[in-house]
Amino acid sequence: MATEQRDQTATGRRSGDRTRAAILAAARERFAADGYERATIRAIAADAAIDPAMVMRYFGTKEKLFAAAAEFDLRLPDFAALPHDQLGTRLLEHFLDRWEADDTLMALLRAAVTNESAAERLRQIFAAQLAPAIAALAGEGDDGVDPEVRAGLVATQTMGLALCRYVLALGPITSMPRATVIAWLAPTVQRYLTADDPTEP
Repeated sequence: MATEQRDQTATGRRSGDRTRAAILAAARERFAADGYERATIRAIAADAAIDPAMVMRYFGTKEKLFAAAAEFDLRLPDFAALPHDQLGTRLLEHFLDRWEADDTLMALLRAAVTNESAAERLRQIFAAQLAPAIAALAGEGDDGVDPEVRAGLVATQTMGLALCRYVLALGPITSMPRATVIAWLAPTVQRYLTADDPTEP
């Protein structure tokens, strides 16, 4: 009897994991297509072929579902392994690849414009992943510039670029070839990553 109960528990757990994964997959696609505000629990449930009550059972609210669906690995390169004078170029290339290859981050950016929970999630992703990567580049505190400051400055360029190029579809920026985008912005990103504090004498 005990063995049978364990088997049933394991089967239920696997079924639950599959249901949760199906909900998250449907949510990522729906949030990417419709944005946070227009995506509904009912539509996500329909995409996952389950009852809307099941979505609420697993995630509680749309905000919690979005936060779970928006788990995102920036997959940052090892800055220390890159040529020092190519950091800005390589980082921009990387971010352009990530923005264009994964709808989750794009959905998060679109939602962050109007939704504070999405904005906070985006801030968390950049703070948790970009700042430590920059800190490891030169050794935290070695040059007197807080890695979080550098990360914030880099974010102004990478997220600003993504907003103008992919969300707002600002004509000249959207149509600009990647190589041209990188040529314009890489020197600025390079400066944010490596330059001394300009406010220090």
